[in-house]
Amino acid sequence: MPVANVRAFFAQHAKTALVRITSVQGSSPREKDTWMLVSARATYGTIGGGQLEYMAIDEARVLIAKEGAARVLDIPLGPEIGQCCGGRVELSVSRVDSATKAQLILAEDAERKARPAVYLFGAGHVGRALTEALRPLPVRTVIVDTRAEELSLIDERFDKRLVPVPEELVRAAEPGSVFIVLTHDHSLDFLVTSEALARDDAAYVGMIGSRTKRATFESWCRRVPEVQVDTSQLICPIGAARHTDKRPEVIAAHVAAEVMTALASFEGGSAENRPGRQKRERANDQ
Repeated sequence: MPVANVRAFFAQHAKTALVRITSVQGSSPREKDTWMLVSARATYGTIGGGQLEYMAIDEARVLIAKEGAARVLDIPLGPEIGQCCGGRVELSVSRVDSATKAQLILAEDAERKARPAVYLFGAGHVGRALTEALRPLPVRTVIVDTRAEELSLIDERFDKRLVPVPEELVRAAEPGSVFIVLTHDHSLDFLVTSEALARDDAAYVGMIGSRTKRATFESWCRRVPEVQVDTSQLICPIGAARHTDKRPEVIAAHVAAEVMTALASFEGGSAENRPGRQKRERANDQ
């Protein structure tokens, strides 16, 4: 079974080698500074797969077996190795010492803490499917529910929050968070969604449901004086609205892709070009 993090990999494998991409020219499967770990019988991470990775793993295992010195490999990604990227990469291959272990653990811990938070409100069938769909992605998933029995069905490795007032977590979330609302109660959905929209700094706000549910929510927002939000930022239905397959795993796959696209747009744009503002401007033009 794959390990969850680099710390666990080191705990299971005493002798390891580090493979790092140190230079890239032209097209390549991964970018500069991408790294992977190799032991005599396992790997952690990837530099892009294919023949390039096989060659790197072979070199790393020879290095481990012979306790050799670090090496630099200059590899063209063309017909010579049966890979058609067309670029060229330089790899460093070195044995991992205690100082390198500590650096890699610290770097991975920092990277994980810096990942955007995805708050899932609702640990029902779709919520559970979404936790699994998001598991391998570079996000921090937080599953929120008012029902202990539903949260108990989710793997203990996830960050689970049993709270009586879920909307309080929305207020405390960091800017750039993702809010996916799929609770067991439409009224609770509306409360949590309106809190998320009121922030105006979310990367994504989505609510499970239909176009009818969206229209009902918009009507509710107009009727309740305390709710002053711009519903043009809301994604509802979530995950490929025209898709007719409503199995939780299928919905989860579509929503995960939708969230990663929204995060890329949010992180790559200025305040003026972020998704919420773009939607508001489009709505105002109609």
